Amino acid sequence: MTERTVCPPPDRGLPDGLLALRAAEGDEESFAVLVQRHGRSLLLLARRLLGNPQDAEEAVQDAFFSAWRRLPEFRRSAEFRTWMYRITVNRCLTMRRRRSPSLRLDAVAEPATGDAWSEPARSAEQAAATSALVRALAELDAGQRTCWILREVQGLPYKEIAHATRSSEPTVRGRLFRARRSLQEAMGPWR
Repeated sequence: MTERTVCPPPDRGLPDGLLALRAAEGDEESFAVLVQRHGRSLLLLARRLLGNPQDAEEAVQDAFFSAWRRLPEFRRSAEFRTWMYRITVNRCLTMRRRRSPSLRLDAVAEPATGDAWSEPARSAEQAAATSALVRALAELDAGQRTCWILREVQGLPYKEIAHATRSSEPTVRGRLFRARRSLQEAMGPWR
């Protein structure tokens, strides 16, 4: 039987590092705040990497479960968010390797808006361009696609991407350069 530390309810304004420390000591409420704080962005990341909402939810749940078990290993010198991105990316890559290669990467559809893009012709053009981007992303190798999504969609800095993908910053920069070049060529007709 493990001994749990009893802490007062976590202040939602506490930094991630302190919440992670409290969670590592057994404070489930602190971990719940971390899940609430980072769950949405991790789910968006997983959806873009896997293309399937159900697989994405499973990957994020598995990532948080793994993080809960491994919290005592969490290095306080790293950001919790970056650590969770790495766990989630690794889980998504494992799931992609295990599933059949015939599954394709689909984009998360953006909701229709009432602006000029909602006109039928523009909507069709936008849908076709989105499909072209999805196909172009699917043709990138996993490392390039992951780095591109973490940088261009999630907005992570190079250092955090390197940490999340367990690679060096020059490797991340190279992958991003090759991904951007490939996507630029593929999306040329849509400019």
